[in-house]
Amino acid sequence: MNKTLRHHQILKLIRQKTVYTQEELARELTAIGVPATQVTLSRDIRELGLIKTNQGYQQIYSEPPGPPLSTVVAEFLTDVRVAKNLLVLRTTPAHASSIALALDKANWPDIVGTIAGDDTVLVVAPDDDTASSLRERLLSYQR
Repeated sequence: MNKTLRHHQILKLIRQKTVYTQEELARELTAIGVPATQVTLSRDIRELGLIKTNQGYQQIYSEPPGPPLSTVVAEFLTDVRVAKNLLVLRTTPAHASSIALALDKANWPDIVGTIAGDDTVLVVAPDDDTASSLRERLLSYQR
């Protein structure tokens, strides 16, 4: 198992659920197909800067925050087209990655993933209806 992938899954888990012990973390990881030993988890917890709190594991330091999604979308998004369960977002030149990153950090459960080019972002939704509602949600930031 790739260390980067395991770290990402650990952070995703502790943001979505309250995890109090390494045993709970190991069970949650195993349930999603990411096995890890206690020694590996101990090292991962240290490397990720996690601490144990009354609310479970928390990250004491993280990536510096970027501008909020609403700001990035309002400033750089120029068009949104739906193609079945996919959205094609057009942006001003060189700003597709800014929007994709902001969407990824927003962690919307309706978004399966994003891929960014220079002025285009491909957003994958789980189904056609969700893609349409995502379009409306994104366009609402421009009003």
